[in-house]
Amino acid sequence: MSTTYRALVAHAAGDLRVERRTQRIPEAHEAVVAVDYGGICGSDLHYWSSGAVGESVLRAPMMLGHEVSGHVVTAAADGSGPAEGTPVTVHPATPCEQCGLCREGRQNLCPHTSYLGSAARVPHTDGAFAERYVVAARRLLPLPGGLPVRTAALAEPASVAWHAVSRAGAVAGRRVLVVGAGPIGLLVVAVLRRAGAREIVVSDLRERPLSVARELGATATHLGAPPEDLEAEVAIDSSGAAAGVRSAVLASRRGGHLVLLGLPPSPEQPFPTGLVATRELTVAGSFRFHAELADVVAALADGSLHVDPVLSHEFGLDEAERAFAVARDAATSSKVLLRF
Repeated sequence: MSTTYRALVAHAAGDLRVERRTQRIPEAHEAVVAVDYGGICGSDLHYWSSGAVGESVLRAPMMLGHEVSGHVVTAAADGSGPAEGTPVTVHPATPCEQCGLCREGRQNLCPHTSYLGSAARVPHTDGAFAERYVVAARRLLPLPGGLPVRTAALAEPASVAWHAVSRAGAVAGRRVLVVGAGPIGLLVVAVLRRAGAREIVVSDLRERPLSVARELGATATHLGAPPEDLEAEVAIDSSGAAAGVRSAVLASRRGGHLVLLGLPPSPEQPFPTGLVATRELTVAGSFRFHAELADVVAALADGSLHVDPVLSHEFGLDEAERAFAVARDAATSSKVLLRF
């Protein structure tokens, strides 16, 4: 096996390079994964376009990518984890497992977490957009037979959506509004359909993602803001925009439940506090996921979670810059995959 591999590295805003790197020697608890597919996430786009995601600023070259699937090519020497040849997806978070939040089972909120492809810490945590990736075997989740490795590249973002729906409480038999039909919003639609929502209403500023939402099970779509008389029992904002949050509040019934999933461009955003108070809405934030990944993989494998319409484009690693440009255009794409 070659000791070098190609990887996608962000150096600064607008500076994306395919580089050859040398594989480090795995420790006993680590496996080597040949990455087959990687999904381009909004955070990858931000590092490419502006060199930062919020306060996480690129200070050194960093491999991007945290939505990946592939095959084990070298199993962990200590016998932990999947065997050679096993198709897998990678859990991108490594929580400390020691703090109070971890002990409570809320590892997604651990303040000491390292996350693949993140510049939140210095040195940065390299991502997994590479032909091969060395990873702790315990971060690998084997794929059940029949689940295509390509589809499994959506397991990570689908877990984000799964967690958000869980934050809404019971959704079966309810009218649910989803504001924002980007890739995560579309996956929320898929999860809601599986969870038995009676009505799934989706709003977005572009027609193409709304058509995908209908393929995934949306019962109604709105180009622009949803109607204020919708009386949604649950509203999930996936837009992260102040206007999107306000429209979700206005379309919610009194006593309803609001989930804030979309991340705004900056932490300080206008928020309709008065409307939330007088309508007595229950508000829940939603951030990443933890154990949901196993549930998502099982649901993808048994066919109860239908996500394929979210996949819109696929490019080889040599076309990475074009892939990122397509992924940035929400009017023409949903989830864009890189093929390694």
